Amino acid sequence: MKTLPLPFLERMKEMLGDDYNTFLQSYENPRTYGLRINTAKLSCQDFEKLSPFEIRPIPWISNGYFYDEESRPARCAYYQAGLYYLQEPSAMTPASRLPVEPGDFVLDLCAAPGGKATALGAALNDTGFLLANDISTSRARALLRNLELFGIKNMLVTDEKPARLAQRFPAFFNKILLDAPCSGEGMFRKEEALARDWTPEKSAELSDIQKDLILKAADMLRPGGMMLYSTCTFSPCEDEEVVAHLLQERPDMELMEMPGYEGFSEGRPELISTPISPEAFDPSSLRKCVRIFPHKMDGEGHFLALFHKKGDSLPPVFRPAGKGPDKNTRKWLEEFFAEIDLHTLGGQEFDWNRVEIRKDKVYYQLPFPLDLRGISFLRNGLYLGDLKKNRFEPSQPLALALHKEDIEATISLSVSDERITRYLKGETLNIEPEEAAHKKGWHLLCADGYPIGFGKLVNGILKNKYPAGWRV
Repeated sequence: MKTLPLPFLERMKEMLGDDYNTFLQSYENPRTYGLRINTAKLSCQDFEKLSPFEIRPIPWISNGYFYDEESRPARCAYYQAGLYYLQEPSAMTPASRLPVEPGDFVLDLCAAPGGKATALGAALNDTGFLLANDISTSRARALLRNLELFGIKNMLVTDEKPARLAQRFPAFFNKILLDAPCSGEGMFRKEEALARDWTPEKSAELSDIQKDLILKAADMLRPGGMMLYSTCTFSPCEDEEVVAHLLQERPDMELMEMPGYEGFSEGRPELISTPISPEAFDPSSLRKCVRIFPHKMDGEGHFLALFHKKGDSLPPVFRPAGKGPDKNTRKWLEEFFAEIDLHTLGGQEFDWNRVEIRKDKVYYQLPFPLDLRGISFLRNGLYLGDLKKNRFEPSQPLALALHKEDIEATISLSVSDERITRYLKGETLNIEPEEAAHKKGWHLLCADGYPIGFGKLVNGILKNKYPAGWRV
């Protein structure tokens, strides 16, 4: 039996009653491993045919699969192509229960390292836009890398304080996900260090932070919009009490039912220790919340609450659109596009008005020109590449944002071809004439048709352009 803090065990025994012993026994079970398919790049059916390792569907996640630990899917080139994200099965639940629709403006307020943000971005599938934020710059960089790996183009990645975002984006987003920083009780089986560092006092401190965050998030939600609050803890003061705080402070917010699963447990209004004003809301509505326990599902512990904001939505306000690139920049980009025979970008026509140059770097901005004055951000849209002396060199994020059918200049090798592994290590490759679309120049290297990066073909040798920071 793993060593668990005594105050935690005492509270769980009171909370679970007859289920307590079964809950304890679940800590003897091995943890489960999961991956979530990037449906913006391929269907689940296509991946099932491609997968070189055994996978089993996660019954409550439409695009989630269990895999065995020894499969090591991070070592497969499909991972480097952004075809899936490795994520604990229960942690896939929050993003799957926020009903993102095409064209939505979506906020992931505490987004790093990107497990939920990549799911939201893939669901948008290059419509609307995703603002993914984390207050830590280092964590925001990891978040950006994962979004780029998934080929997300319509994104704004920020490292801002939530209060600053709330000032700039009042009643702005259609959908918001707040996966709040928490005590991590639900992850004790997965990460024993969390159990060693846990204290009841820490849980109470985090509850105050969560109550502040959930109010700021609600203020950024557009009337008619939906917000999902989640934690990976069992603590009532971080779960039901935070939900109750929002419902009392923001009467325009109401709890919604979520698509169910037989292993889900309902919220527990009787666990709340703080007073509730009966005029504010019906405490029994807290049963609409969802608790995930490891003895009832093949995953770790989680808590979820889905909200709707009453009222009629108003259209957002944008700043004037950009002017596009200067004459020379457009010429060099057009020369590169002609060399690779680019038809579309991710299946969509290229919009020159979205091109912006900053310090010799070329970006494809959001389709919605936001006012970002005073906002600290790492990325606004897609990083296309760099301006060199009288030429343009493409970026790795551009390679991952493309589909094979977007361009003619491709080289597609089997994922089992040892040259794919050598490419990911930064080595040059020998390419047969029949394997390349053109005799020379820039090509997009693909693993079974899924882009993994650029190279430049010269006399049958593909010069490796896979960035050093991305190499395996």
